[in-house]
Amino acid sequence: MNFLLADDHDLVRETLKFFLERFDPEVSVTEARTLGDAINAGEKLDHLNLILLDLRMPGMNGFSGLETVRRRFPNVPVVIISGFVGRDDVIEAIHHGAVGVIPKTLGSKAMLGAIRLVLAGETFVPSMVARNEIEVSDELMDVDLPADSPISALTTREREVLRFLTTGITNKAIGEKLGIQEVTVKLHLRGIFRKFQVSNRTQAVRMAIQSGWLN
Repeated sequence: MNFLLADDHDLVRETLKFFLERFDPEVSVTEARTLGDAINAGEKLDHLNLILLDLRMPGMNGFSGLETVRRRFPNVPVVIISGFVGRDDVIEAIHHGAVGVIPKTLGSKAMLGAIRLVLAGETFVPSMVARNEIEVSDELMDVDLPADSPISALTTREREVLRFLTTGITNKAIGEKLGIQEVTVKLHLRGIFRKFQVSNRTQAVRMAIQSGWLN
């Protein structure tokens, strides 16, 4: 199966590709950073089974980019992926032809389940769509965790930083979301890396997803 993954954040693409390739041993993931790159890449593939499209990457221009992709690949299911999904975004995405909307913060099991659903011809809508915006969930901050879970070692602020880290935004953007300085974000990241015993953002995101914290 050929999947096209279009997102301008390298970390997000790398992480999503890692889990998409676990969906099926025969899955091949083609990557793109812009809408134009995605269209060019898709047209070069002999057969395309699924398109995963970042809502806010360069060239999208809102939902007009989704409409362009639907016109160019009318028989291929298109799923919108986004770090921050408002209820109106979900409704508009479905209205413009998407077969699903997957938050980038969705856990690996839930994400793969959503992909199976859309490949089976169904539509996937996140259960959290009733909220105004999917950002940091208080439920995830307060959830009871096993004593051996790597997440349990994190402070509340470190969990907040990690939550935003999974969306692929920059340290500066995380600081703006949390109302703290970028240097403070970096300090929290160091704490996360040390407690997770990892050395970079990608490894930290993978551990967060594998822990089941984001499911």
